Order: sequence, then C-alpha cells, then structure tokens
Amino acid sequence: MHPSVGVFRALGPGLVTGAADDDPSGIATYSQVGAQFGYGIAWTMVFSLPLMFVIQLLCARIGAVTGHGIAENLKRHYPRWALQAAVLLLLTANVINLGADLGAMGAAVKLLIGGPELAYTVALGLVSVALQILIPYNRYASVLKWLTMSLFAYVGVVFAAHVDWPAMLSQLVWPRLVIDKPHAIALVAVLGTTISPYLFFWQAGQEVEEKRRKHARPLKVMARRAEGELARLRLDTGVGMVFSNLIAIFIITATAATLHAHGVTRIDTSAQAAEALRPVAGPFAFLLFACGIIGTGMLAVPVLAGAVAYAVAETAGWPASLERPPREAKAFYGVIAAATLGGVALNFVGIDPIKALFWAAAVNGALSAPLMALIMLIVANKSAMGKLVAPRLLIWVGWLATLVMAAVTAVFVVV
Repeated sequence: MHPSVGVFRALGPGLVTGAADDDPSGIATYSQVGAQFGYGIAWTMVFSLPLMFVIQLLCARIGAVTGHGIAENLKRHYPRWALQAAVLLLLTANVINLGADLGAMGAAVKLLIGGPELAYTVALGLVSVALQILIPYNRYASVLKWLTMSLFAYVGVVFAAHVDWPAMLSQLVWPRLVIDKPHAIALVAVLGTTISPYLFFWQAGQEVEEKRRKHARPLKVMARRAEGELARLRLDTGVGMVFSNLIAIFIITATAATLHAHGVTRIDTSAQAAEALRPVAGPFAFLLFACGIIGTGMLAVPVLAGAVAYAVAETAGWPASLERPPREAKAFYGVIAAATLGGVALNFVGIDPIKALFWAAAVNGALSAPLMALIMLIVANKSAMGKLVAPRLLIWVGWLATLVMAAVTAVFVVV
C-alpha cells in the first residue's frame, strides 16, 4: 500500500472538521474579502492557522481522552447555567448558518440547471437529514471524508484565473496592515468564520464516535499506551486545519484575481460569487465554483446539525451517537432533523442573507471566547483528563487563541 493511502485512512474527524469550516457561508465571507480587498486579507489565514489547530486539537483530545463530548464534560465539571447558555447560543447560530448554507446550495443548483431555488433548498435539506439517519456511522464517516475532495474545485478556479503570484505571495507573508473600520470588520468576519463553536462540538463528538466504533476505551484509562493515538490526533487535526486554510487562501486568491481585478468589490453570497466569476473568469471557473458550493454544503450541513445534536443530547442526557440506529436515539436524530429543517424554513421567511450571516457571526463571536475558556479549563483539569492533561505549550497557545477571539469580539462590538 502506498504511504499516502495509509495517511488518508488515518485521517477522519480532523479532516472533516477542517473541510466543513469552508462551508458556503465561509465561501461567501472569503469571496467578499477577496473581492473587496484583493490579496490584502489572505494573511489572516496564516495568522489564524496555529490558533485554529491548537483549539481543535484540544477539542479532539477532550473527546478521545474522556470518552465524552464537550457538552457532557461541561455538565460534569461546571455550572449547568453555563452549559445551557452555551448550547442555546450554539443552537441559534447553527440554525442561522444552516439556513444560509442551504439557501446558497439551492441558489447554486439554480445557477447550474435553472428551476425553483426554494425547492432545491428543501430537497437538499431532506437529503442531508436522510443520509445522517439512514446510513450507518462507519459508512457515513467515509462519505464525509470523501466529500472533502469537493474543496479542490477552488484550487481549479485559481488555476483558471490569472493570478499575480508575486503580489499574492508578498501580501500573504508580508502584508500591509491597514487599520480602519472596513478592515476591522473583515478581520472579525474571517476569524469568526475560521474559529467557530460548532467545530469544537463536532470534532470532540466525532472522536467519541470513533472510540465507540472501535470498541476502544477512553485514553485516560490507558494513559501509558495513549501516545500513538495522540499522535494520530495531531496528524489528523493538523492536516484538516492546513487543508481548510489553504482552501480559504485559494478562494480569496481566486476572487481577488478575478472580481477585485475587474472592479467587482461587493459579493453578498457564495452563489453571487459564482455568477460574478462567469463573465470575468470563464464558464469553467464558474462551474467549478458553483459545484464546490454544493459539495462543501453537503459536507457542512451535517456537521452543523450534528454539532447541535451532540450538544443538546448530552445536555439532556439522551443517547448521542450516529453509531446508534434511529430507534435507539430518536431524540438525537430528531434534533438533527429539527435543526436542518429550521434552517430550511428560514429561507421561506424572506430573511436577508447578509443579515443572517452577520447575526450568525455575532453569536459565534460572542460564544467562541467564553467557550474556548471553558475548553481550556477542561483540558487542564485532572478530574476530567486524568494523567493526560494537555501539555503546557498547547495550554499557552490555547489561551492565546482565546484572548485573540475575545479581542475580536470586542472589535466586533465596537465597530
């Protein structure tokens, strides 16, 4: 077997989590900053990478070491009101994100084949729910992993465009920092999209699922033999987060080289970005971009809905597992269906997509820093983690990421 095949098989929750971060809402954000500022905001993806990697690695570590998700650990070790507030905010933000993502996917299908956008939105929501309920976890996890390949569509878009590579690379590694309101809002939008609470809950929950699938005990009860599994977590999470941010850089680069270069500086949705690409970059770039929206949406929607289901079910004490058949986890799958269909419903009430994304970012920003602080307390808590509390370096960088997100939230409030 070729070594690369073995590496791909070792990847799982980290890869899927990283790829799900580039959902249609994220694509809209990256497209907007690329169109508005050209290559000037791409540096944020380099800056955020180590912060994103560490916080997601710590979330994965919580799931693998304790055998429980984040909500369950919060319930066991911290005041219940803090857990309930976090889950309520997560639910609100994720339903709004689901609505924006499903709407963007429906719009992308309409761009490709014409027809009723809302009908496509409903159909895509129903298909996503059906896949999560009807496909066993071991097969479903493989489907999600292969769906990450849809993100390579944005690599193709870049090579279909005419990129000023010296200008792009210089802005990436030696940016010209501008301090004004538009750049501050862009920074908040990018970091809020990159470091999102639903990713915390999903990756921890998926590590718990992996333990159940393999009938393995939590790492804290076998601490002396845990190093190999911890190394897998680092590889999986590292590849996933690098992949996520590279794709984001490609999206920013593609829209900067095409839309910004041709004077198109405002993009409100990912579907609008695809449509705007057609006259300036050609039908092939348009096709890749639009297909990428649908593919990444089919990956991100179950992650958003699943993150809510893990959080709500763990809070309520219900069975929370995609490994269980529907008859054994009715409430868990019910939350997945309700969250997804709630997102579908938002597309029928005439909600402004930009306002939806704004409020989703606002709630995510408000939730990220305090939730990250609780995560940092869990990974240093011996009663939760046993002998496998997080190493000091990870804790330092994790707290740095928490402070950065707190500062970003403050900027969001001020501007």
